[in-house]
Amino acid sequence: MRALYINSGTASLRNLPRPRRPAGWARIQVLASGICNTDLELLRGYYGFRGVPGHEFVGRVLETDAGDDRWSGKRVTGEINLTCRGLGYIRLCDLCARGLASHCRRRKVLGIVNHPGAHAEEITLPVCNLHAVPARISDHAAVFAEPLAAACQVLKQVRFAPRDRVLVLGDGKLGLLLAQVLHRELRKTARTVLLAGHHREKLALARRWGVDTRLSGARLGRREWDVVIEATGSPTGLAEALERVRPRGTVVMKSTIHGMLQAATAPWIVDEITLVGSRCGPMDQALRLLARGVEVESLIEDVLPLARALQALRQAARRGSRKILLALDA
Repeated sequence: MRALYINSGTASLRNLPRPRRPAGWARIQVLASGICNTDLELLRGYYGFRGVPGHEFVGRVLETDAGDDRWSGKRVTGEINLTCRGLGYIRLCDLCARGLASHCRRRKVLGIVNHPGAHAEEITLPVCNLHAVPARISDHAAVFAEPLAAACQVLKQVRFAPRDRVLVLGDGKLGLLLAQVLHRELRKTARTVLLAGHHREKLALARRWGVDTRLSGARLGRREWDVVIEATGSPTGLAEALERVRPRGTVVMKSTIHGMLQAATAPWIVDEITLVGSRCGPMDQALRLLARGVEVESLIEDVLPLARALQALRQAARRGSRKILLALDA
């Protein structure tokens, strides 16, 4: 099968053997996958990655265990963390036993850690990782389930108070999703949800959803915001977040960066800032939001076939680009 492959910072299109399906797993035809900033960081050396990247996908189940008809032919997306349960361990690790399966000691991660990803014709995943995609959600929209779930995770991690002022830094794909989700879910309680970014056309898109926006570099205020969500994708993003958040406020870190972050530690110690790392989130909630009309397809810049994956990577790496998809029927 054809697949995008990364090795030593170089990307190529390769013909690889079709993945072997263990018992209790599904073999899935990838209908579409999304290139995200993590894929680009893997190409730059994040995790010392070598293999097939890609963790945002929608697919169709081709094969499961004999006698298991629940998933045959179904459109699915999936949890990207392969944990004790899916990997077949009878004795759970301590973190899985405590309900922290996304941090499983034995964890593999689709397209990131020790499991081939979705920028390929086929993938395999444990059946317990699968989520059915409702018919009303298009293939292109379904690709956004995983990053939308990552946006929803902030709602689980932060206890927002009435009248909070919330600042989202970064108008990339994730920043736009975060701003839209927070605006929808907090508009009855939060005083302000503001998106700050560098790209006028992206900020205009957010304003169509009712989100307040401002160009980065404008007067955002120092030490004023109750919650600052850092989604800049920049090594300097944390430093800016610490400059904006009020004493005893909360900074949520969403960027995954290959390399060292550039920020002094004194501000969050002196101002007693709560710093929250935030990663994967609830896929079921993301699919419900997609079914209810959260707008994601306007974030798509281009859809290319897998055969043009190298061009897709170059487009995705351009400053200010929106989402680039690889699709079976492109």
